[in-house]
Amino acid sequence: MVPDLPPGHPDFGRAVPCSCRQQERSARRMRSLQSIGNLEVMQRLTFASFTPEPAMLSAEKAKSLRMAFETCRMYAEHPEGWLLLTGTYGCGKTHLAAAIANAQLELGAPVVFAIVPDLLDHLRGTFAPEAETSYDDLFEQLRNAPLLILDDLGAHSSTPWAQEKLFQLLNHRYNAQLPTVITTNQRLDDLDPRLRSRLQDQDLVIHRQILAPDFRPEQQTELSSLALHRNQTFATFNAGRSDMSVDKRNELRKVVSLCQRFVIDTQGWLVLAGENGCGKTHLAAAIANEFVDQTRADVVFVVVPDLLDHLRASFSPQSNVSLDRRFDEIKRAPMLILDDLGIESATPWAREKLFQLLNFRYTAMLPTVITTCIGVEDLDPWLRTRVLDASRCRFVAITAPAFFVSRNVVSDKKSYPVRKPKQ
Repeated sequence: MVPDLPPGHPDFGRAVPCSCRQQERSARRMRSLQSIGNLEVMQRLTFASFTPEPAMLSAEKAKSLRMAFETCRMYAEHPEGWLLLTGTYGCGKTHLAAAIANAQLELGAPVVFAIVPDLLDHLRGTFAPEAETSYDDLFEQLRNAPLLILDDLGAHSSTPWAQEKLFQLLNHRYNAQLPTVITTNQRLDDLDPRLRSRLQDQDLVIHRQILAPDFRPEQQTELSSLALHRNQTFATFNAGRSDMSVDKRNELRKVVSLCQRFVIDTQGWLVLAGENGCGKTHLAAAIANEFVDQTRADVVFVVVPDLLDHLRASFSPQSNVSLDRRFDEIKRAPMLILDDLGIESATPWAREKLFQLLNFRYTAMLPTVITTCIGVEDLDPWLRTRVLDASRCRFVAITAPAFFVSRNVVSDKKSYPVRKPKQ
């Protein structure tokens, strides 16, 4: 159609699409944008299908998930400003972000849901000769989308080009204060400083951190091996061994009682020392299992050499988690069980990491259980002073001899300690 304009108007005599055609073109562009995020396969991800307070979570984690759920539900009704969802893999961020998108679509409102790596691939694809949409058109549509949801920020390959495009996109939406939802499993400190400064603007951004763990068992971290010790509880620990004297049995029962009290009053450290096979690992696992059953909080149960291997593995280019993030996860665990301290290869790097880890937990008085088969006098001096600090650490020497139920025999009865640390 040709609008009725006076001569001399810049658009005089120029044909323009009618309003119905403009609406049709806008709808077509929006459908094209929505295909970027493949939202049709996420139609099941709604607020109705989300469980905001799973029974297996601790009170603190359930509260963080409930707050995120309520915030997202309110945002879906009136999208204004920015909403940032952070948390580990599989904690529910994508579900909540998709629920916002699906709620908006039900209301007939336009929304663009895009996984960040896929979004960058679509932008790169516009440079191909056969591309149906030009880069400028696609980027302009993304910049001005009525509601843009970016899932998994930080999961992309962080090339200079990718950083530049994301900054341009988000900086435009930040300045225009356009409704935007972002999910990421990265720490804010690990993001581009330019993006971080905008995500920390409390006048525009609502930040909800989800403390819940990964709800997808097959994708949980292999760092903790507690699942392998699930049958090692206080109920299955044999403190009344027939191969020991009455005094030894009574002494072992006192150790069990002390471990049970530690679960109730989980502050500071508990060190269980004794020869191999005396029951240290069983008691440490019993503490961890009881703690999980009572609090639903996370426990990292790990053999020290395995811990160091996990830290070394984070240097690999194929690793999906950085050393800093892995180390921080261990440092701040609600409870940490270090099994078999002293059998690791005592390289300078290993000593440094163990010092950083244990010094942090000692200063913060975070619940930590250590088992070792070496004597106090053989520990590194910095660790020995902390272990002997009665105000923060309970040191228990288990004098019971080693035993192996499967053979129904008792191993050698050398007195503790029986092993020197590796040099």
